[in-house]
Amino acid sequence: MTSLNLIKNDPWLEPFSTTIRRRFDKTKAKFADITKGTKSLSTSINAHLFFGLHRKKQSWVFREWAPNATSLYLIGDFSDWETQEKYKLQKIDNGNWELELPLKELKHGMLYKLLINWGTGSKERIPAYARRVVQDDQTKLFSAQVWDPSSNYQWKNESKIKVENPLIYEAHIGMATSELKVGTYNEFRKNVLPRIAYLGYNTIQLMAIQEHPYYGSFGYQVSNFFAPSSRFGTPEELKQLIDEAHGLGIAVVLDIVHSHAVKNENEGLAKFDGTDYQYFHAGEKGNHPVWDSRCFNYGKDEVINFLLSNCKYWLEEFHFDGFRFDGVTSMIYNHHGLGIDFVNYDMYFNQDVDEDALTYLTLANILTHEINPNAINIAEDVSGMAGIASPFEDGGFGFDYRMSMGVADYWIKTIKEKKDEEWDMGELYHQLINKRDDERTISYPESHDQAMVGDKTIIFRLVDSHIYTSMQITDNDLVVERGMALHKMIRLITIATSGDGYLNFMGNEFGHPEWIDFPREGNNWSYAYARRQWQLVDNKKLKYSQLNEFDREMITLIRKYSSLQFKPYGITQNTPDGVVIFKRGELVFTFNFNPTNSFTDYGFEADAGKYQIVLNTDNKLFGGLNRNDDSLIHETVNENGVERLKLYLPSRTAMVLKSK
Repeated sequence: MTSLNLIKNDPWLEPFSTTIRRRFDKTKAKFADITKGTKSLSTSINAHLFFGLHRKKQSWVFREWAPNATSLYLIGDFSDWETQEKYKLQKIDNGNWELELPLKELKHGMLYKLLINWGTGSKERIPAYARRVVQDDQTKLFSAQVWDPSSNYQWKNESKIKVENPLIYEAHIGMATSELKVGTYNEFRKNVLPRIAYLGYNTIQLMAIQEHPYYGSFGYQVSNFFAPSSRFGTPEELKQLIDEAHGLGIAVVLDIVHSHAVKNENEGLAKFDGTDYQYFHAGEKGNHPVWDSRCFNYGKDEVINFLLSNCKYWLEEFHFDGFRFDGVTSMIYNHHGLGIDFVNYDMYFNQDVDEDALTYLTLANILTHEINPNAINIAEDVSGMAGIASPFEDGGFGFDYRMSMGVADYWIKTIKEKKDEEWDMGELYHQLINKRDDERTISYPESHDQAMVGDKTIIFRLVDSHIYTSMQITDNDLVVERGMALHKMIRLITIATSGDGYLNFMGNEFGHPEWIDFPREGNNWSYAYARRQWQLVDNKKLKYSQLNEFDREMITLIRKYSSLQFKPYGITQNTPDGVVIFKRGELVFTFNFNPTNSFTDYGFEADAGKYQIVLNTDNKLFGGLNRNDDSLIHETVNENGVERLKLYLPSRTAMVLKSK
């Protein structure tokens, strides 16, 4: 039996070769079962085109899968919300139900639901494949809505953007407004998209797009998987947003939630046909013990088809450029990764692994890349599962990237628990570059997770209450000076050591104050913290604008020199000095984290030649002290046959140099 490349690339996996091969063969068998010899998932996965409400030339056709049901009725505005025989579905096969209606029966904008009977009970349900779900302002109840606009959206820009190294701007449509309300797709397109383009990010990761009943869930308690959230606007407005992003050369990735579903029965899939096992595991296995949600049964063909069709739908209908799969760790382990430290390879190859989930994720990656070869699929996996971001043909699971979640954890732990003078430069550099050679990764100093109420963003941990009193450019405050210096340095060293991509949550680039807290009963349903205060960064008299300009120059520099296509090469990590220096591609990165000491003529080995500073965190434009003249040319000197570059390294500064 030929050894898979995953094992060849990592000899430590050899003891688990039988399991790796079995998982590989299991996915191949499931692929063959679904495709039935066609060799194409993209032509075989079409549940969303069969189920749900569809307009034909002369009629409407509605279908639903409800194997435990005894009868189904379509109810809505058209039936005065009463059951009528002409709206009764007929059972066809395999637990499927169907209803065909004349075109005149349903009109654009009408509300509808299903009334499902299962012998011992009956409930109103929102159809599983509903593409438009809206909430009544008065009753707060959700209903499906007939969506049949007079004309389809006409796409203007090429849909398949190719991004070599994702520089991701993580964003939430609703809280992307400075007003005390829920923002819209149109407002984001007009007001935020230009900001992202200005900063230079080449990828947007959109959160909370799949419909969810509770706004405060940040979109992670999904009820209607095929419905773009109506609280932000119409499907056409979402399409226009994605279209215009493509026109700017920016890819758009959907933060997709296939790891679990909301427990709500009235809005979601829970007990849809009266059983707890239709889409989910039966009993306690089907309940997530922490998220209070339902866990999909990835071993059921109908569930796999539902989820794969969901991927295809978002790719083809909305031209998303891929997915960031949320909660992968929870999906692939029966223990959901709760309270588990993944300290050795044994933990990836035992009875705690849900191999059905691994098969589903692999198929989702294969399908995505069949539809769009340039697609970006990212796994949010904290466990470091071997092969998660390795090609399927090598024995992996086919993700393009894995989130380096340990990097953000490391930064928070370091800032929170260590004094500045206690930072270990060797440990810092190691933690930032410690990645599997056969995987591509996305690094980030903080994401939305660190901004949630109960936690703190990096800027808040660094400056705390001073953010309210000392952010005028004319203010001289040592706490803010330290905070801004480290904020810039942390971001620069994270992107400069990242594997293959970088992520930032919106507003964090300019040190957005405070936390994220969505309107809820506990805060009197306030939007004060569920927004972004863009007026702060637009005010040139405030230091937020300086952090914003630094972020722009940092992103621009990394893109200009294609830095992430090269491996970082460490030159020195000197803990007593607080200095880290390394090279990446054409650029030399120098960091002096020392809180008090600046160094004159700090020498290190370098390629012979002349160098000039191309980015300096200490530049006055970025709120620095201008302790170096960026226009000076620095030339190496030969000392005992070794070429060395000698620089002035002010305390708490970083510089990037390029040879001339």
